[in-house]
Amino acid sequence: VRLQVQNVEKPLYRGTFHCFQSIIKQESAFGLYKGIGSPMMGLTFINALVFGVQGNTLRALGKDTPLNQFLAGSAAGAIQCVICCPMELAKTRMQLQGTGEYKLKTKNYKNSLDCLIKIYQKEGLRGINRGMVSTFIRETPSFGFYFLTYDCMTRYLGCEAEDSYVIPKLLFSGGMSGIVSWLSTYPMDVIKSRLQADGVGGVTQYNGILDCIRKSYHKEGWRVFTRGLTSTLLRAFPVNAATFATVTVFLMYMKSEDNLPECEPGPVIHQPSSL
Repeated sequence: VRLQVQNVEKPLYRGTFHCFQSIIKQESAFGLYKGIGSPMMGLTFINALVFGVQGNTLRALGKDTPLNQFLAGSAAGAIQCVICCPMELAKTRMQLQGTGEYKLKTKNYKNSLDCLIKIYQKEGLRGINRGMVSTFIRETPSFGFYFLTYDCMTRYLGCEAEDSYVIPKLLFSGGMSGIVSWLSTYPMDVIKSRLQADGVGGVTQYNGILDCIRKSYHKEGWRVFTRGLTSTLLRAFPVNAATFATVTVFLMYMKSEDNLPECEPGPVIHQPSSL
């Protein structure tokens, strides 16, 4: 977020490592965890919603085909925007608060919940859902590629339940799924971050998505749409590797124990294999 929204005329950071280094030096290690409250509150519901919607949509579509995997993932991505957008708005505002300050001189928000309450009091529901359209445009195809890639990778690697290397294979498949999903829509993530950060400090620059794209490109060129990509991919692999592997192993365990005979695992249940 810091790399995506920084002023190109007076940049604070030269790149991912310099940004990481500067935050620790100027704001201590705790500066790396600014805005953590929002993901902790929202990610549980988001993942439950995503895997639940994807699994049920795939069953409703009937056949397990690559196209249906993409459509089911896209449906899941679209629906979770209702939670994702306000969550990321609070996260973005909290991460930008007190940039470069060890002890905050002015603290607009106490925490993520306080941030959302104050935005709502000032701007109403429209303010809470700032960046919703850009979030929808980013998440819908992104989750389609997310589940499609995971399905293709697990098939290609031959992930069988009795395979002694099934866990590393699932981790690798999940990590690659995360990277592909972010690469597929990353430019829109930059726009979303800029729109959600717009107005911080009392200055509003953009009138909407197209205006943000036009002004950003005119001022900074095409490279603006790749700002922060390195740090995003470094995060995406381990996060999504852990997410997909945990979900898949848990569902495999539940099925083997016959505790939930009617509950079919989401992303890989329909594969023609024991997994």
